[in-house]
This record gives sequence, structure tokens and C-alpha cells, in this order.
Amino acid sequence: MHKRLVNQCAITLRLIPNGPILIKASDQGADPTKPDMEFVEAYHNGKKEVYLPGSSLKGIIRTHAERIVRTVGGETYNPQRPDQLWADDPLKVSREYLKNKDGAGIYKHSCFTEQMFGNTAIASHVRITDAYHDSEAGIPLILEERNSVAIDRFSGSTSDRGLFNFQVCTSGAFKTTIYLKNFTLAQLGLIGLVLRDLNQGWIGVGFGKSRGLGFVTLDYLKATVQYPTCQIKNGKVVPMGSNRPLDNNRLYGAGDFLDKPTRESYGFPANDIVPSSNDSGTPVIAQPMPLGIGVEMVWEGDRQLQMLFEQTVQAWKKCVDKVAS
Repeated sequence: MHKRLVNQCAITLRLIPNGPILIKASDQGADPTKPDMEFVEAYHNGKKEVYLPGSSLKGIIRTHAERIVRTVGGETYNPQRPDQLWADDPLKVSREYLKNKDGAGIYKHSCFTEQMFGNTAIASHVRITDAYHDSEAGIPLILEERNSVAIDRFSGSTSDRGLFNFQVCTSGAFKTTIYLKNFTLAQLGLIGLVLRDLNQGWIGVGFGKSRGLGFVTLDYLKATVQYPTCQIKNGKVVPMGSNRPLDNNRLYGAGDFLDKPTRESYGFPANDIVPSSNDSGTPVIAQPMPLGIGVEMVWEGDRQLQMLFEQTVQAWKKCVDKVAS
């Protein structure tokens, strides 16, 4: 489903260290005065600074999403249950159930998480930007150096490596954006569940998670859901080339913008709809996008984004209940 664009969502948030975190650079530098393990760095705004790579964040989110799906579903393909909920190994080369199928068939028969994050046959629908320190948050960026001892796993004593040191970040605010296109509401709800668990400390970031590193809290800034090929007519959201009006105060999954044959070929659910209200219960109303083409709905702040996820998690729950019945 990459040849069309029917809906898209951008979620902007900050990751704030709740203790030390470290995402290691791939190679140790030549400077002997620096720690054995350095924080990964990149040039940003004309200077070199530490950051959280988008690839690392995506791996964290994908891994936990797969864990959730396997818990409530399974991890093996059942040809008798095309609507099953499951999460496969994304690196598995041999996929007999995907052979001799077109793009729509590959998407339909891929597992739930691969439909979001991709596999060797289909591209990802999720993108995550690198997270750089956001000075506007008012939280200073603090890096520290810590020492540790390498332990021999057989003898339990100090190994030949002995002492080593590593660099950690103990304060800061790293801003990133998660992009999701052509999504179902259940997929957006699953992203919300993963971010909830990350915020509560059940999953960590980077190196040394079992040693107490990697805890972060989240500061939700903004979420924008867009329908790029729609416009506002008489207070309704109307897809271009169609006279079928949609309510301007509801969220719609990708399947509701496709004709029935296309929707069924990809396996998108029909009537994938939930209300779109904010934290006070007031409906979020779709507004025109710049240039007059496309409409968007915006949630701002932690409480409003929590409401967005609460609404889309209901679609995820409905997806799970359907498979369990």
C-alpha cells in the first residue's frame, strides 16, 4: 500500500532520561582520554552532539510491538486463518505463504507487525526521526563518565578485561517524530500501547538495561492525523473524486478510503472508525490543510494525546476480540 496515500499520522514527543542512558557508538575512538564506550554522536545544527538514532528507537518500538502481538495472538502463520493476529520473524528468508502474490497479497498475508514495520518483501509504513536534544524543553544536557568491572561468567571473578568506563547521559530532552502512513486505527493503537510501556519503564533504551540504564519518560507534544486527498465541503470531509461524505469529528482507518475490492485485496478492515475527542470530551474537528487540499486533525499536549491513544486502543481491542472469537 505504497502506491496510494489515504491517511497519515505524525506524533512528536520528547524522551527524557530517568537516570543514565547510553546508546553506544559503533567504534571506539582513538583518543585514549575518552571512555571505552562513547555515546553515539552526529553533526547537528553545525556542531557534533549526542543523539538517539531513529533506527534504535524504531527497533525498540518494533520489538515490543511484536511482543504484545505474540502474547495476544501467535507467531506462526495459519493458512486457515487469514485474519489471524500474529508476529513473524522479520528476517526469515523462506516465506512460502508470500510466494506468487502481488503487492496487495503480500501485505494481506504478512503478519500484523510486518504490515506496519515491513519485512524483506514490503517496505515499512513507520518512520522515526533521529532524536536530538531540544533546548526548548529547558532541561540541560548532562553527560557523565562511569566506571564498571567486567565479570568472568564462569568463575564469577574479575575478567581479564578488568575495569572499563563508559559515557552516559543523565539529563536532557531528546525530541523525535514518529510517522505512520496508510494505517489502520488498530495499528495506531498498538503504537500507543508501546509508548505507554516505554513511559512506564517496562522497556528501556540502549545499553545496560539490565544494569539500571535506559529508563526514560515521555513528554507528548503533538499528534497530527491527516487525510491528504480529502477536502472540507459543507462541514463534511469528502475524499476527492468521491461524493461520499465523512464526519469531520471522527478518525478513519485506511480501509474507509478505498473501494471494496481494493480494501479486501489488502485486508484492511471496513468501518474502521472511532470518535476524535480531546481530553475535555470536545470533538477534534478536521480543518483544511495548507493550500486548500487535504484535511487534518491536531492533538496537543500530554492529556490530549493520551485521549487519542485511548480512542485508537479501542480499535486494537476490537481487532484482538475479533480474532479470539
